[in-house]
Parts: sequence; C-alpha cells; structure tokens
Amino acid sequence: MQQRIARDPAFGHALLREGIETMLAGDVDTGKAILRDYIKATVGFEKLGEVTGTPAKSLIRMLGPRGNPQARNLFGIIGYLQKRAGVELHVAAAPR
Repeated sequence: MQQRIARDPAFGHALLREGIETMLAGDVDTGKAILRDYIKATVGFEKLGEVTGTPAKSLIRMLGPRGNPQARNLFGIIGYLQKRAGVELHVAAAPR
C-alpha cells in the first residue's frame, strides 16, 4: 500500500477520506482499520506519536479493534493526517 500511495497520491487521499467517512457513517471499527492502514503506509505510528504527543503504542491501541479513542485524540490524529496529506475534508449534509 505504501508504494501505491507514493505512486498515486489521489489513492492515499481517497483512503483517508474513506476511513473518516466510514467512521462518520457509524462503522467505527472499519474506519479505524482503514486509518490504521493509511497511517502505516504514510506517516507511521512513531512519527504520528511525536507530532501528536501521544506514544506510538497508545495510538496503535486506540486504533486497534478494541480501541476507543477519545474525540480529542481522534480529531488530533485526523487533523494532522489532513495537514500532512494537503487535503481538507468537510462534513456536508446529504439529501434525504
């Protein structure tokens, strides 16, 4: 996945968006799994831990199958990932 994202940044942006949208749709476990894969393929947990002030092991647990990240931590992670990727995602109302 790391090579694919390096070759095709749009794929990486789509993966990040998919992870966030999946969580917003209520499938938190799948969204965390997608974000975990995205982090491993891009910034890595060590670097993410440095910039967020959270130990890498804690981040891995947070985004693991049994993890339950606090909103502050989750939004900090997402904020950094967006900034690093050069994308800005927004929530919009969908027609019913």
